[in-house]
Amino acid sequence: MIQINGTIRLAEGIDSSTLDAIITMVRASRAEDGCLDYTFARDLADPNTLVLFERWRDKAALEAHGKSAHMAAFQEVMANNPPVSRDLRIYETDDGQPLG
Repeated sequence: MIQINGTIRLAEGIDSSTLDAIITMVRASRAEDGCLDYTFARDLADPNTLVLFERWRDKAALEAHGKSAHMAAFQEVMANNPPVSRDLRIYETDDGQPLG
């Protein structure tokens, strides 16, 4: 399994067009073959920071995601409010163990 975790800090916050693009991206990504989880969230302590969590079946699924039409559309919207910083990490991992 491939997992991506990290943060994206935006200069101008999350306006309505950016929020719409994020929601569209999340819904389309979750529908992709090989997507196990795809989540964006706002950092509660810094509303200009997005927290990203993705899990993919394998590298092939992640590569297909990167070439998708909805990824291209998302990147176009994000180019209007480019990140100030980005810290995204990719991990090869197993399915993990439930806590508790």
